[in-house]
Amino acid sequence: MPFAPVNGIRLYYESHGDGETLVFLHGRGGNHMSWWQQVPFFQKKYRCVTIDHREFGMSLEGQDGPGRAAFAEDLRQLLDYLQIEKACLVGQSMGGGTALEAALRFPGRVLGIVLADTSGGIRADDILTEFRSRARSLPQDASVRALSEAFRKNEPEKAFLYAEIGRLGAPVRETFEEYLTSENGPSPHDLIDFDIPTLIIVGSDDVVVTPKVADMVRQYIKGARLQVVHGAGHSVYFEKPDEFNRLVADFLGGVRNQ
Repeated sequence: MPFAPVNGIRLYYESHGDGETLVFLHGRGGNHMSWWQQVPFFQKKYRCVTIDHREFGMSLEGQDGPGRAAFAEDLRQLLDYLQIEKACLVGQSMGGGTALEAALRFPGRVLGIVLADTSGGIRADDILTEFRSRARSLPQDASVRALSEAFRKNEPEKAFLYAEIGRLGAPVRETFEEYLTSENGPSPHDLIDFDIPTLIIVGSDDVVVTPKVADMVRQYIKGARLQVVHGAGHSVYFEKPDEFNRLVADFLGGVRNQ
């Protein structure tokens, strides 16, 4: 199994295909397997790298480890280990925080970012107020929270698969409410000079990062484009893979031509 010795841990990763690199960064309900509907599509033109964030999947961390605070540095060291100079980052939910933080910390290594169903961890009053008002009322079951009601009803097999993928790792120390209302992300001031191409994708039925929140994120990132996918919940990549893949592919085509 491919593990990279980075930042004090053994980080699990996989690499598929050849070409410019896409790194897929999963959310709290997933791991490297979450991208099973993306990798076969994109590996025809790109090198697709999937990872398990530390404390998820097979990337283990000690009880006193830094958790999410180390995600961006883990990624930087993984790129070094794999001898990847530059990459585009695709981050869903929690993984969007990794993507945005990485782009801010080492912009010369990041060609573009896709923020899917995520606030990117932006520490802004309007975003945090919105999250705090709803955090305790959201479903406790991760798969119920992450998938639209229509998808769970019409695609029970895939909804079951989503839940099974999420159960592969140990419980996360940080509660969902603590994660959602965390103030450890970048501030609006940090984003003033941010100029990396950014695509924001959100499901119309996302109950966690609603289209309202996604539009707040758009306003903090200069030049960012927002796409709302009708009928999808908090996991557009999983519920509407064809539309998600098309949106990302179109975005990547524009990044490559710049």
